[in-house]
Amino acid sequence: MRAARTLAVTATAFAALGLAAPLATATNEPGNVSADAVQVQRGGDNTNGVTVSPFAVHQGGLLTITARGCAGGTVTSDAFTTTNLTGSTNGLSTATVRIFNNATPGQHTLTVTCDGRTRTASFRVLAGQGAAGGLGGSLAPSSTEMAVGGSLVAAAALGGGLFVARRRRMSGAV
Repeated sequence: MRAARTLAVTATAFAALGLAAPLATATNEPGNVSADAVQVQRGGDNTNGVTVSPFAVHQGGLLTITARGCAGGTVTSDAFTTTNLTGSTNGLSTATVRIFNNATPGQHTLTVTCDGRTRTASFRVLAGQGAAGGLGGSLAPSSTEMAVGGSLVAAAALGGGLFVARRRRMSGAV
């Protein structure tokens, strides 16, 4: 009987692994991706030398603007406050801006002014604040969470103590 159970559990584990393998191996290799008009529209290198990353950003999120061939300057838009581009490194100037929390969702245009030239790029503002991912446990639990956790530990300790005490009485009676 034990061998049958062991065989059934092993077969189930291998079946689950076999069904998950195609999904695990399905990847989009970077070598298979080529730059096209859609990538340019979504924040890739524009013909005017201004790029945004990411192309779509949530309200309150950060947007990075890079301008090629620009030695300083300003970036303006109706979705964030006017910001200065940082100094040129290898011919690239950058600025990071925070999108307004109440920015209107949809397509927006930003204007980069530097060296007497004006260039534009577009980006999309998404509704909502987005996920607060990547905190990695840097937030402490609230007092409510601590109270619930403490009461669960106390209940487990009480239940375990009662179980051991009852078991001793039953074994002592024999």
